[in-house]
Amino acid sequence: MEEIIKGNSKATTELKKLVNLVSKSNSTVLLRGETGCGKDVVAQAIHHSSEREGDLINVNCAAIPSELLESELFGHEKGSFTGADSLRQGRFELSNNGTLFLDEIGDMPMSLQAKLLRAIETKSIQRVGGKKEIKLDLRLVCATHQNIEKKIDDGSFRADLFFRINVFPIEIPTLSERKEDIPILVDHIINEISLNQELVPKFDTSAMRALQEYIWPGNVRELKNVIERAAIIFPNTIIKSNNVKENLIKISLPDRIEEKEGLWDMTGDLPLTKESNNNLTKQNEDFSQLPHPKHYRKWFDYMDKIDLRRHLSEIEINLIEAALQINSGSVTKSADSLKINRTTLIEKMKKLSIRKINDE
Repeated sequence: MEEIIKGNSKATTELKKLVNLVSKSNSTVLLRGETGCGKDVVAQAIHHSSEREGDLINVNCAAIPSELLESELFGHEKGSFTGADSLRQGRFELSNNGTLFLDEIGDMPMSLQAKLLRAIETKSIQRVGGKKEIKLDLRLVCATHQNIEKKIDDGSFRADLFFRINVFPIEIPTLSERKEDIPILVDHIINEISLNQELVPKFDTSAMRALQEYIWPGNVRELKNVIERAAIIFPNTIIKSNNVKENLIKISLPDRIEEKEGLWDMTGDLPLTKESNNNLTKQNEDFSQLPHPKHYRKWFDYMDKIDLRRHLSEIEINLIEAALQINSGSVTKSADSLKINRTTLIEKMKKLSIRKINDE
């Protein structure tokens, strides 16, 4: 597993423990996390840490047209439709005795969800155009970056299928939650992409710190793109902080920006503790500390634009969900923790599609 999941931060260590725990079983796993955070890597780790003798078969449900996905998953009999000139095994059969990884399962069409549910329940499938039940030794790992609960409310995802695939959920940490791993990841990516080790770029201390300060909206996938870009622009060169900011990850986001100063106005009254004030001046800043409003000013070193409304909305969602969790779902206690009225919290939960954990 150490060769697949790189890093030794607290978040990564906890992830490895969960992978090690579930890999020895045949339970269905649901990987949840942002785009680019490495859900496919975790699926590999689960399969290779298991004792299953078959292959790991990948299917991206969002990348295959819906009219072709059924045949891709379940296979088809000869003559079952125009162009079916021969019998074809689907990904389910190919994963027999191994692991089937259904990436972006949130994009699976409703018409196929019932058939997938039946396959999970009976551990058997029927090919398109076939009548024979094909028994399988099935192990399923699913992944999504979407809010499945919201899709259930919208009627675009079956609740019974969600409960079937949500046996062992694993939340994949974002790269911002495991910034301590960035030096290890950078070395790994460089070793992967470099055909000529003499031409690899080298990141000095300031450059590595700049990489760790960046927010990484594209997660590990974006980090890999940046390192590949560095290998092209700075072969056999020592990269400094200004190179990282000005040449490698300075980007212009397409979303509109609202009033920039709105963010500072809304967070300017938060107290600056002695501890965080000291940490701001330390050369070796502790990246696991809670963010201070002044930290946001650095964002424009890396980005031309910031979607202020979206960012503040995401902060609200995370703080409200955290308050609900720590207060066992009590809206009244959560409102008190957040220092807002109960009715205000209820309205925010409706607006942000935050599900109530229990009824009071």
